[in-house]
Amino acid sequence: MSRPPTLQFWFDPASTYAYLSAMRIEEEAARHGVSVIWCPFLLGPIFRAQGWETSPFNVYPAKGRYMVRDIERLAASRGLPPFRLPDPFPANSVRAARTALMAAERGLAPDFMCRLFTAAFAEGRDIALPETLRDCLVAAGAPNPDEILAAIGETSTKERLRLETERAATLGIFGAPTFITPDGELFWGDDRLSAALEWACET
Repeated sequence: MSRPPTLQFWFDPASTYAYLSAMRIEEEAARHGVSVIWCPFLLGPIFRAQGWETSPFNVYPAKGRYMVRDIERLAASRGLPPFRLPDPFPANSVRAARTALMAAERGLAPDFMCRLFTAAFAEGRDIALPETLRDCLVAAGAPNPDEILAAIGETSTKERLRLETERAATLGIFGAPTFITPDGELFWGDDRLSAALEWACET
């Protein structure tokens, strides 16, 4: 029996458009017979390599205002809670990304990240706080949330996230969400999810 095609889903927990993709990717992938690989990384180093010290939505205020209104519309059309832009934006996502790595290796990434993205962009919670991370782990069914939270401070976990962020740069990723098919085709943006899934099915 052949294995289902896969799609890598690269995301930063502080990414607004990755939030939109995370809330629907598993359902849409299942309809295409595609298995999702959740790949957390950090956008900060990617942006700095492009000469930005913050999100381009902050660098270009008009673009930032448009992004907020765009996501408000999309969230409403998809039946998601009203969108809330975190303050500050972007949130510090280092701990959240490390936790996502731990959740992914335990098969908890889809549930955990949907809980975390909802906390960030619908409930206005700070994803840098351990209590937010713990609440989302518990809600996702993690049997050992305190063990996971302890592990995110370990050198090995920090190194793993650094290497994943470097791998993202090597793959040519410049923003989130990014989807990569088995043959290495790269698709960027929530609006390219369907195209990425269709491509993955053809490879």
